[in-house]
Order: sequence, then C-alpha cells, then structure tokens
Amino acid sequence: MKTRVLLIAIIAATGGLLFGFDTGVISGALPFLRDDFKLNDGEIEWLTTSVLIGAVMGAITSGKLSDYLGRKKMIIINAIIFAIGAVGCGYAHSFTLLVVMRAVVGVAIGITSYVVPMYIAEIAPASKRGMLVTLNQLMITIGLLASYIADYAFSDNSNPESWRWMFLVGVFPAIVLLIGMFFLPETSRWLISKNRLEEGKKVISSIEEPEMVKDVYDEMLKEHALGSQQSSNIREIFKPWLRPALIITVGIFFFQQFSGVNTIIYYSPIIFKMAGITSNAASIIPAIIIGVVNVLACVVSIIFLDSVGRRKLYMIGIIGMIPSLAIAGICFLFKDELGTSLIYLSVLSIVSFIIFINISLSPLGWLLISEIFPIKVRGLGMSIGSLAHWGFNAIIAFTFLTLVNGIGIGGTFCLYAGVCILGLIWGYYYIPETKGKTLEQIEEHWRQGKSPKSL
Repeated sequence: MKTRVLLIAIIAATGGLLFGFDTGVISGALPFLRDDFKLNDGEIEWLTTSVLIGAVMGAITSGKLSDYLGRKKMIIINAIIFAIGAVGCGYAHSFTLLVVMRAVVGVAIGITSYVVPMYIAEIAPASKRGMLVTLNQLMITIGLLASYIADYAFSDNSNPESWRWMFLVGVFPAIVLLIGMFFLPETSRWLISKNRLEEGKKVISSIEEPEMVKDVYDEMLKEHALGSQQSSNIREIFKPWLRPALIITVGIFFFQQFSGVNTIIYYSPIIFKMAGITSNAASIIPAIIIGVVNVLACVVSIIFLDSVGRRKLYMIGIIGMIPSLAIAGICFLFKDELGTSLIYLSVLSIVSFIIFINISLSPLGWLLISEIFPIKVRGLGMSIGSLAHWGFNAIIAFTFLTLVNGIGIGGTFCLYAGVCILGLIWGYYYIPETKGKTLEQIEEHWRQGKSPKSL
C-alpha cells in the first residue's frame, strides 16, 4: 500500500477523532454540570441528547450536499463547525446556550460520521478498504479516550466549572483537520461522477499501483456511464434492487445502538457511581480504562477485517456481547449481595462488552454503509445510515435514565442483551461479506437481485 494513501486516510480520519471526542466529552462533564447548573435527570437527558438531535439534523440535510459539493469540501466545512461548537460550549453562560451549542457540534458529528468513511472508502484500493475505513473507527475510539483523559485532567471537585476546559480542548483537532484537508485530493469516484475525468484519473494514478490504474479507471467509467442513465433523486434509492442495502443500513445501526453501547459512552461516570464510586473525578477513571480497551479492540478489528472478513467478525462480536451485557445486568440486580465487589465486576463485564462490540458492530456499521451503495446515491444512502445511527442513538440516550428509574440498571442491561439476541438472528441473514470486493462489484451483486448472505 502506498504511504500516500495511508497519510490521506489518517488526515481525513481526524474527523473521526473529533466525532469521538465530542461524543465522549459529555461523560466526564455531566457530574460537574449537574452541580454547576443544578440539573435534574430530565435536564441531563436533554443535554446529552441535544448533540444527537443536531447529528440527526446534519444527517438529514447534508446527504445531497456531499454529492453536490464533494466529500473534501464537506469535511472542511465540518472542521469549521466543530471549532465553533467547541468554543461555544466552553464559554456557554447558561444551560440553554450550552444545549444549543452542543446541538451545533452534533450537526458536525452527524455529517462527519458518514462523509469521512465515505471519503476514505472512495479513495482506498479495494484490497485495503476495510483497514483504511476502519482507521476512522480507530480514530473515533482514540477521540473517546482523549475526551476521558481531558475530562479527568481538568476535573476539580472543588470547582463546579471544571467542565469548560473539557469542551474547549476540542478546538485543537478541529484546526488540524481544517488545515490538513486543504492538502488532500477529492475522491476519484466523485470527480468522475462529475465528468472531471482527467482529474479523477490523476487521483487514481497517485493512489493505485501503476499496473492497476487502467483497470480501475475503466471500471469507474463503466459504472459512471451506467449511473448516468438513471435518475439521482431520492426515489432511486428505494428501488427494489437497492432494498437489501437499505435494510442492512438501518438494521446494523439499530442493533449497534440498542445494544446500549452509547449509554456507556455518555453515562459511564453515572453508571459507576451507581456501582459505588462517590467522587466525581474518581468516577471518570473506569471510563478511561474503557477508553483504552476501546482503542485496543479497534486495532484488532483493523488487523482482521480484511482477512477474517466482515460477516465472521459480526457474528463473533455479537455472540460475545450477549453474555457480557447479561452478566452486567445480573451484577446490578444482585448489587446488595455483591457489596464493594460490584465495582470490579461491573467494570469487567462492561469492558468485555466493549471489546466484542469494537471488533464487530462499531466499525462494521460505518464500513458497510460506505461499501454497499452505488456512487449515484452513495451520499444519500450514507446520509440515511447516519440518520438511522443518530436517531436510534438519541432514543437510547434520552431513555436510559428513565429506564433505570423504571426497571433498574440491572433490568436495563438485561434488556439490551435481549436486543442483541435478535441482532444475532438478523445478522445471519443480512450481513454480507464485502472483503476484497470493489465497490462496483458490490453494486453489480445488488443489480442481479442476489441476497446479502450470498455476497
């Protein structure tokens, strides 16, 4: 693989780092915000969910924009929005303004969540696409870990306004992304889709091995010619031959989010306070442990996605997620009997869950939706995927504390385990194997009316 391709993917994946940082930073900030603004559970849910509402708005409004402006310009615009949001959150003087600025950050997260993996998928050679797109997921986990470390570094139990610098740190990676993207090319597939053929071929020549350039270019031209004969409006994506791609897109994010993974990301200090930790600062430490495991598990997925394959990793991951969540639920159901050992058992079971989801559903969601749509509707398709992700995410975030108050935290984790059992059955029929396939070959599979399982 050319060093240039890896460098391009790393710079673009800084958007993933921002995604992770701005998603996770609320976790350590919440205990301090609760004290500073005197928030109740309902207000905490609204504050947590505001970024997800913004992400839904970003997903709805920007699919066609990425097809019109290009992937590169959309990432540049997002870097600016991230920077504005970080400063706005850090200097927010009221709860209402903080909610608004978190929603602004959410718009950038919603767009970035699909435009970055789409950019990388379109620019990467087929043999390395899984690894390079999952590099974005690795950067998300690094961003989450960085947010937990920043939360802990700036936490001061004697200062309720400790949360301000936690948010402000996010401006620095936004500047790195903004500057870095000016030096990266637009994707060859987007350029060719706009009839900028010579520019597209030039990008291919800089990315692919010399002996592959002509074949890759000719295949893209063929698919462009085929796509040009079809309409690019929203009705195209709902045609029967693309129905499997839509079911995969919505389904994988449903089971990813309703496993409860982001309740751990957003509420981990609160969860570990329920397990017996009393200090605001100390409650962040288990989150840092989870963040480290997050990163290591994602490294494993990068290594194996292009060798083991997408389908096998999905099945391995979800089979491991089910007992991990069930054990966490049982631990909390018997918390009185477990006493102080609950802290250690809850951390271990949640860490186990994080390992399994980060070698499977977490990276596979964004990877698969970047692969399964044809160029003509890829921006729209990934926008629908992003909308599904953030919509389900918002539901989970907004209902977590309500569920805990209603059926207890033990019952909540057991409920998530039940959802994963359904996800195992669904995945057997709907998760395709896309490793080593070009994006054009995947498109041809759908055109022939074949099932996801047979890919």
